Amino acid sequence: MAKVIVWNLVTLDGYFEGTEKWDLSFHNDAWGEELDALSKEFGQRAQCLVFGRVTHDGMKAYWATADDGEVTRYMNALPKLVASRSVQSSDWNNTRVTADIISEIAKLRAAAGKDVLVFGSAELVDSLLAANQIDELMLAVVPVQLGAGTPLFKAGAERRKLDLLESRPLKNGTVILRYATGA
Repeated sequence: MAKVIVWNLVTLDGYFEGTEKWDLSFHNDAWGEELDALSKEFGQRAQCLVFGRVTHDGMKAYWATADDGEVTRYMNALPKLVASRSVQSSDWNNTRVTADIISEIAKLRAAAGKDVLVFGSAELVDSLLAANQIDELMLAVVPVQLGAGTPLFKAGAERRKLDLLESRPLKNGTVILRYATGA
């Protein structure tokens, strides 16, 4: 079975973006050779990238014209699945849009294959967690306190016990945490 893994950078106070959409400036505090290597590893271990529509739009705007070598190649080449009820298609290379993301993810999980990686997409993560369709949460906790922004985890979500798989500190103080969800 394929594993569905959520990857996100979050601040110490739990935000995955600042108060403005796509305010990801705190990513610069985490970035370095270790996250660069991990980013390249994602391209080798993924069969598919999954985004919510808002994240898709931002990722497409950046990666379709970026020139970051290996990461750019896999971001544009890998199959991409977008959860959306408002758009039906995407012109980003190798991208499919679905209004029924839960059943699409369930099919991917049931088949043998590489990992399915969900990047960003707090609304999507909330829906997939509620449907028990996420196997692992992989978070880079960046030692920054924003004080306000968009939280990764939504208020009112069901209580969920997670099992720590790994904690890995990086040279810059960021800590990578991997949790099994029990899905």
